[in-house]
Amino acid sequence: MTASGPPDARARAWQLNAAGRIAGIDLARGLAVIGMLAAHLLWLGDSVVLSDPSTWSNIAAGRSSILFATLAGVSLGLLTGGAVPVSADRLALSRRRIAVRAALLWVLGMLLIATGVPVYVILPAYALLFLLALPALGLAAPVLFALAALVALVMPFVQVFLDDLAFWTTPLGEGAALAVGWQYPFPVWICFVLAGLGLARADLMRRATQIGAMVVGGALAIAAYGSNAVSGFEPGDEWTTYLGAVWTARPHSTGLLEVVGSGGLAIAVIGACVLACMWPGRTMSPVGWLALPIRAVGAMPLTAYTVQLVAWALIAAVVLGDPSDLAGFRDLDLFWILTASIVAGATAWALLVGRGPLEAATDRIARTLVPGRPPAGGTSRDR
Repeated sequence: MTASGPPDARARAWQLNAAGRIAGIDLARGLAVIGMLAAHLLWLGDSVVLSDPSTWSNIAAGRSSILFATLAGVSLGLLTGGAVPVSADRLALSRRRIAVRAALLWVLGMLLIATGVPVYVILPAYALLFLLALPALGLAAPVLFALAALVALVMPFVQVFLDDLAFWTTPLGEGAALAVGWQYPFPVWICFVLAGLGLARADLMRRATQIGAMVVGGALAIAAYGSNAVSGFEPGDEWTTYLGAVWTARPHSTGLLEVVGSGGLAIAVIGACVLACMWPGRTMSPVGWLALPIRAVGAMPLTAYTVQLVAWALIAAVVLGDPSDLAGFRDLDLFWILTASIVAGATAWALLVGRGPLEAATDRIARTLVPGRPPAGGTSRDR
C-alpha cells in the first residue's frame, strides 16, 4: 500500500484489529447475528439436550437476541471511554450522538417491519434501550452490575402483569407494541444493556475480567437452567399460574430463569470470545485470525441484520408471493445459503471497502447532526 493509494485487503484486515476495536467483541456480535439468522430461518425448539445433537441449534432461540442486547451495552461502554468514562463534556456529546443513532435505528426498524417479514424486528427495542441507557453511561462497573442484577431479579415479577394489560390487545396497543419492540420488553431487557455496559467499564482487555465473565456468567446460566430443570413446573403452567409465568427459562418468556440464565450465558460468551481472540500482551491470537469472517459480520451487525430481512422479503415475495409466509419461507431451507452469503459479503466488504455501509451512514449522520470533538478513549468503530 502506498501513502497515496487506496488501502489494500491486508490494511483493511488490520483495521479489524485496530486499537479501537476488541476482536472478541466483533466475534461475539457475529455469533449473535448468525444466531438470530438461525432463530428466524430454522424450525427451532425451546430445549437444548446436551446428549442430543439434534437439539443443539435450539440454543439460538431467544439467547441470540439477549446476547445482541448485552453487546449493545458493551458497545455503548466502548463508545464512551471503555474502562474509564470520558470527561463530562465529551460524555454529553456522546449522549447526543447516541440519541441520534437511536432515532435512526428506530426508523430503520419500522421500515423493516413494513416489509411484512414475520419476525419481531429488534431494532425499535434496541433504539429504546439505547435511550434508557444514556443516564447510566457515567456509572462505574460495580454500580452497573448491581443495577443489572436488581432489574433482572425484580422486573420479571412485574413483567407478567405488564404483559397482561388489556391495552396490548387494542389496535393502539398492537401498534405501540411494534413501536417499542415489546417482544423484547425494555423494563426487563435494560438489565442486559446495563450488564454489558458494566463489562466495558470493568475493562474487557483484562484477563481477570474475561475469566470473571466466563465464571460468573457460566455459574448464573447453570443455576438458572438447573433450577428450571428441577422446578417441577409443566410447560402449560406458564400460561395458567403466576409463579409458572415467572419461574421459567423458555426462550422469549422474559421469565426470571430465562433472564438470569440467558443473561449469564451472554456474559460468559462475551468473556470467552474476548479471551479466545487475544494472546497475553493483547496481541491477536490464531483464533482471532481464523474467526475473521465471523468478526467481519460482527463489525457490521446492523448491515448484516438488515440485509437478511430485506433479502427475506424479496425472496419470499418472488418465490412465495407473500413475505409474511413464515412456514413457507422456513421450508425453503435457505439458512445456510443466506448465512454463507452474508458472511462472504461482510468479509469482502470489510477487506475491500472497510466499515459496514449502514454503520458508516449512521455514524456520519450522528456526527453531522451533533458536531464536536470525538470522545477520547473510544471510537465509533467499536459500535
